[in-house]
Amino acid sequence: QVQLVESGGGLVQAGGSLRLSCAASGRTFSSYAMGWFRRAPGKEREFVAGISWNGDSTYYIDSVKGRFTISRRNAKNTVYLQMNSLKSEDTAVYYCAANPRGVRSAYDYWGQGTTVTVSS
Repeated sequence: QVQLVESGGGLVQAGGSLRLSCAASGRTFSSYAMGWFRRAPGKEREFVAGISWNGDSTYYIDSVKGRFTISRRNAKNTVYLQMNSLKSEDTAVYYCAANPRGVRSAYDYWGQGTTVTVSS
């Protein structure tokens, strides 16, 4: 069982930056692939970025490549999403998620989400 708690959301102007954090409970965090997802108003939830259990592999959707960076510190049971050059279309509730199989597999555990609002 893994419990996830996101933080770091807020209101930011277009072009600004935010760093989201996701703190995980449990001693097996380092064996889990982690992902960030988002749900924009009126839209389906979408995958944003993912990172393998050891941090060697990362994946991003095209719309955030070059602007967002996912990273993790297993010693702190934490995964991060650094978001730069934010755009209004990045406005969404952001969720972190975990699974023990791999970044591209289905995710088993979810946080409650943190809201990011980008004003234009």
